[in-house]
Amino acid sequence: MKWQWYVEVLKKYAVFDGRAHRTEFWMFVLVSVIVSIGLAILDAILGTNSAGTGLLQSLYGLAVIIPSLAVGARRLHDIGKSGWWQLLGLIPLIGIIVLIVWWAQEGHSGSNEHGANPWDGPQPV
Repeated sequence: MKWQWYVEVLKKYAVFDGRAHRTEFWMFVLVSVIVSIGLAILDAILGTNSAGTGLLQSLYGLAVIIPSLAVGARRLHDIGKSGWWQLLGLIPLIGIIVLIVWWAQEGHSGSNEHGANPWDGPQPV
């Protein structure tokens, strides 16, 4: 697994400008889901569950909320949309479906109003 993509997003903790390609975004999502599942299991073992979510899982969610929003905004920038479109996620069901479709689209080749194509620079190995 490419943990470097996850670390790269964390290095850009609150960077909302620029662009992120699909690999960066989806690897961050994948690793975040795996970590959340692991913490949920650990919460269950330790008995730190409360109101349906565990203490460790909640702390992790708080820690990655800003980088999650930042990489989501940069991913939308890659397809030429404003990061504010993430607010669609507040619309039940339809909003998240639209966002998933956009996040899965191929980015614009070359530069756009949000910066250079992320594939043009060095990539984590």
